[in-house]
Amino acid sequence: MSDEQTDTGTGWPQPAGPARPGGPAGEPDPRPDAPDPDELSPLAPAEPPDEDSGVSPGDDGETVDLRAVSGPGGSRDGSAALAEEPVVAAAPAVGRMRFSTAGVMIAALLALLGFTLAVQLKTTSTDPTLGATRQEDLVRILSDLDARENRLQQDIRALEDSERQLRSGEQGRQAALDEATRRADELGILAGTLPATGPGLTVRFDGGGGKPISANRVLDAVQELRGAGAEALQISGGDRATARIIASTYFLDGDNGSLVVEGRRLVAPYTITVIGDPATMRTALNIPGGVVALVQGDGGNVTVEERGVVEVSALHGPIKLEHARPVS
Repeated sequence: MSDEQTDTGTGWPQPAGPARPGGPAGEPDPRPDAPDPDELSPLAPAEPPDEDSGVSPGDDGETVDLRAVSGPGGSRDGSAALAEEPVVAAAPAVGRMRFSTAGVMIAALLALLGFTLAVQLKTTSTDPTLGATRQEDLVRILSDLDARENRLQQDIRALEDSERQLRSGEQGRQAALDEATRRADELGILAGTLPATGPGLTVRFDGGGGKPISANRVLDAVQELRGAGAEALQISGGDRATARIIASTYFLDGDNGSLVVEGRRLVAPYTITVIGDPATMRTALNIPGGVVALVQGDGGNVTVEERGVVEVSALHGPIKLEHARPVS
């Protein structure tokens, strides 16, 4: 077969192979280092080895990957550029995502801290009473609270000591007897069946302008003294007659300006002897619109004297109870 083939359509001779540089068309390249045309042509199919000959095809040389040497636009389908582009773009995206997550967490923690501080400040500053109180008043309030706490602690210790004594054998029985005696004495003083002594006042009522001291004024004085902490009272007249004042004592206006106390007639002037805190009771009697002011408004006079020790010696007979019974 010749090196040329005839085109059946045109009749012109066609070269058997592609033109090679350095020679006419259809002739091989005369250069000694020229590559094999079958290796350069990507369109030349590789011929399968002859299985019957038993000869394996030889190594034609190192295979060149055209995709590696071509640029981003050198490949026909751009598969190399697409394969590398996701790897380059993925790294910054992961970094941004991590940075955003950490920022959100920090912002959430700061917001929570700010909310907590705001709530605490609002809670501690919403008390209008203490907020408007002066520093001196706050110090005084604190001192009063401390003093009250100390008194309560002393009371607690005293009660605990009494409980321990009552629970301890013979000593407990003696302590119980002493406690019962003490309570009986206190009740006897309040009931007027026992005499009493202690610090207190003497209050003298003198009428004036021909107007005697009425029973209402004496009753007002007794109520003021009881409200101020009086523990034992008695009243005496100008004729030395004396009557013990207890819870059931009553006062009536008698004839000729006299006073009837528990059925006993007393004549003016009248003197009340009372045991209690002298300063407190004096203040109660001298308050504006109190007993002293009312008696003076009627034309009379009230004389109050503090005594370190006064004695209430008048006694009241025991009251016979007909209906009341102690609860057991």
